[in-house]
Amino acid sequence: MEGREISLVLGTAGHIDHGKTTLVKALTGVDCDRLREEKKRGITIELGFAPLKLEDGRIVSIVDVPGHERFIRQMVAGASGIDAVLLVIAADEGVMPQTREHLEILRLLGVRDGLVAVTKTDGVDGEFLELVLEDIEEFLEGTFLEGKAVVPVSAYSGDNLPLLLKELVRLVDRVPPRSRKGPFFLPVDRAFPVAGFGTVVTGTGYRGELSAGQEGVILPSRVEGRIRSLQVHGSAVETAWAGQRMAVSIGGVSAEDLGRGDVLCEKGIYAPTTCFECELRLLESAPSPLKHWQRVRLHIGTSDVTARIALLESPLVQPGETVPAQIVAEEELVCLLNQRFVLRRYSPLETIAGGRVLFPYAAKPRGKTARKLCADRVRSLAGAASSGERLAVLINSFGMLDLDDAVRFLQERPQEILRLGEKLASRRTALFLSGERKVFLSPGQTQRLEEELTRYLRDFHASQPSRRGAPADEIALSVLREFDSRTARSFMENMAREGTIHLIDGRAALADFTPRDDAAFAENSQKVLSLCRERGFQPPPIAEAREVLKLDEKSFSLLLKGMRDTGMVSLVAGEFLFTRETEEHLLSLLLREKNDISLARIRDLTGSTRKFILPLLEYLDSKGYTRRVGDKRVLLASKLPGHISGGYGEGVVPAEKPEN
Repeated sequence: MEGREISLVLGTAGHIDHGKTTLVKALTGVDCDRLREEKKRGITIELGFAPLKLEDGRIVSIVDVPGHERFIRQMVAGASGIDAVLLVIAADEGVMPQTREHLEILRLLGVRDGLVAVTKTDGVDGEFLELVLEDIEEFLEGTFLEGKAVVPVSAYSGDNLPLLLKELVRLVDRVPPRSRKGPFFLPVDRAFPVAGFGTVVTGTGYRGELSAGQEGVILPSRVEGRIRSLQVHGSAVETAWAGQRMAVSIGGVSAEDLGRGDVLCEKGIYAPTTCFECELRLLESAPSPLKHWQRVRLHIGTSDVTARIALLESPLVQPGETVPAQIVAEEELVCLLNQRFVLRRYSPLETIAGGRVLFPYAAKPRGKTARKLCADRVRSLAGAASSGERLAVLINSFGMLDLDDAVRFLQERPQEILRLGEKLASRRTALFLSGERKVFLSPGQTQRLEEELTRYLRDFHASQPSRRGAPADEIALSVLREFDSRTARSFMENMAREGTIHLIDGRAALADFTPRDDAAFAENSQKVLSLCRERGFQPPPIAEAREVLKLDEKSFSLLLKGMRDTGMVSLVAGEFLFTRETEEHLLSLLLREKNDISLARIRDLTGSTRKFILPLLEYLDSKGYTRRVGDKRVLLASKLPGHISGGYGEGVVPAEKPEN
């Protein structure tokens, strides 16, 4: 029967010299001790890998780990990627120290299924074997292996190997394969050069799919390269996926720059970190409480680094307790959301704790309030059952979350984050704004900004009741200053859809606002218009108008804004007040001229002076009504309002209209 690879990895575990490697060879035909030192000393030092072909043709990967206490680092690196365990206990020795430590490590790493193989049964009699089996049953009580199959077996004689294989089939049947969704993530356990292939890295796929031709990045070194080829158990494949042991050839990367602890992953999704938030559990068997800022050895994926424990709620953690905490590493590492890790005492080396990564990119909190926020975030993330729920937790925690940060925090592609965000928006649990800055807002943050904008508009309407609304650009610069103009506009458009405000012609007003004809505004604006009529083509400066009206600077400024907004007056050269009436009069004079629209000619026609006529003509240029050609101007009649131009085309208008 042709083999069929599935996304599932089994791992061995157990005390040194209990026959793990010999049993794997009996099951698969592969000797996982490949190193000369391993052959010489008769012990496993490095991780070994073998394909196990089941009777129905399915192929799963087996990771063989070292049993010696000095190689716990290698054991954790191998066990971190497994889905179920084959715990090996020798019949002639029974449960030993590394049996216990390995099982504790597996519990911390979140392994929840497996079975037990009792090896070397050919070396003990039946009565002794019964005693050992009773001891094992007692040892497994209260663990995830309680009630699971315990199979006595001999790798040398082959006794009970068929039964063990049947139990392995049952185990594979009940353990769900890993999902192939999401950006790929492959912790590296080996890196070496191969002639004709370049640099090759090996590891167990934790997440996603990897195909030849893809671009990848090695973190934390940030070296980029292209996937040249892939192998699974020595066979070339086009695509490999989570739950498989794979060898990956990468172009453009030197093997000297890589090693255990690096991660090959999809570009633009993951990032190195030195601090992550987690759910931390101290083992019941820990010899003493865990202290705040205690130094430990952190094992995560294939990484082994020194780190500190930052407790968020108390200075101590008692054995058996689970608490929110931060892990602060002394060097960069890469971790996956929900990834399990193991902590060992710095000295002497002893497994004491472990947990689950809940927020990979944390920062040290400053003050009691910040620590409480971190602790609350950890608890909420621990209870989140999906990526959508995690996104909602993070949006609420930060109040405002950029799309780029959401991609990094949730380790999902942008299109997936947007899909999740749309669901949250449909349930009104978040608001998404699209502009130069794409950002999610929490309900609380949305309400705060809406209240600020509403207060701003209420004050604006009270002080300037004759204006149709506040300019959107001014709102963006004052109330919504943390956004760019497009994102601020998106926020205001959302308020308009909700019926809170109106947006018309670049101005915002409260939905229930109606511009009022303010008596004082009407009276003062008429005074300004009368002054301008008196001056004609020698328009008054702002200072003179304010002096005539005897208004303070603020009141006059509000009046002038209202008059400009309604089109009553324009400001010429930043100084002179020019009414719409006078502007139309000037345009009608220009229409009567042919090709002699010169400054001197207009000065004579208006009875004004160069001081006023030059800025007035430049003002008409700026509005597109005229265009300067040499010392004269051309009137662009097609640009004029229809009631002035009389329908003439662009260019110099005839001096007089033809008669009907």
